[in-house]
Amino acid sequence: DGHLVETPASITYSTVVSRDSVRILLMIAALNGLDVMGCDVQNAFLSADNLEKHWIRAGPEFGAEQGKIFIVVRALYGLKSASAAFRSFMAKKLDEIGFKSTHADPDVWLRPAINPETGDEYYEYVLMYVDDILAISMDARSVLESLKSETIRFKNDKIDTPDMYLGAKLERKPLNGNMCWCITSNDYINAAVKTIR
Repeated sequence: DGHLVETPASITYSTVVSRDSVRILLMIAALNGLDVMGCDVQNAFLSADNLEKHWIRAGPEFGAEQGKIFIVVRALYGLKSASAAFRSFMAKKLDEIGFKSTHADPDVWLRPAINPETGDEYYEYVLMYVDDILAISMDARSVLESLKSETIRFKNDKIDTPDMYLGAKLERKPLNGNMCWCITSNDYINAAVKTIR
């Protein structure tokens, strides 16, 4: 029983970092001894303000509130602009902590940092794929912790070394005396083949 009053003409899509960006940044992480950590934002869209104006008339499930008009203020799943609202929300949050979107891939964010051990300058990175976040830094956990707020919480309050990203399995393996990142889509392909059969 809701009514759409206004729909923005702006972006209506999610953050979708490219696979090439992920591969390149995992290589940069391996070559420079950077830490890689990941997390999932819990109830991601609900953390963002709604970009559309919606209202609903409360049904019987609202008990004593039945029949009342409610204004929808959060980017509910299923709304056309929910993904764009979350993207805008995260962009503002990343900007507040000094990250800037890159020109080559707008879902790769970077900021300058100093290696505390050597004093050398380097870049920290944040990669966004809807509600899945990867941080690449000398202290990737701190980068992700700095994103937490009243509205941004992580699933199971978990920040960890990623074992999956973009449907691909991630592993760290030794190569010529160094640790490198390997990415494979074997699990994804096997699941797809089983589904098709």
